[in-house]
Amino acid sequence: MPLVRIDLPAITPADQIAAVADAVHAAMVETIDVPLADRFQTISRRTRDELICTASFLGVEHSDQVVFVQITLSPGRTLERKRALYAHIAQGVARAGYFSASDIIINLVETARENWSFGNGVAHYAPAEPAT
Repeated sequence: MPLVRIDLPAITPADQIAAVADAVHAAMVETIDVPLADRFQTISRRTRDELICTASFLGVEHSDQVVFVQITLSPGRTLERKRALYAHIAQGVARAGYFSASDIIINLVETARENWSFGNGVAHYAPAEPAT
């Protein structure tokens, strides 16, 4: 049920966008037990002035080919699993050959399961209201 937002440079070719999206999803399946069929992603191409990232932060050098990956998901994953997720995403995207692992910025946003609706205005994971 994670919702993934990927922002990347406007000049990114379509095949590389697909490779990034696939790498992110594969990493979630492999490291945090997301079901294969549970894929919800939005992808936005951004111009240079819409992707702002400091050139160096915490000892990591960034180029102008930065990719932001934000994953909104329910809480409960261990720090070990989160670290594995970050590493798998960065490695998977880098393997595709267009982006460097150092340019993959990842942010997790944890939200309660009751804060999700997957259509029809239904709070699918919220307990049913008691009958009155």
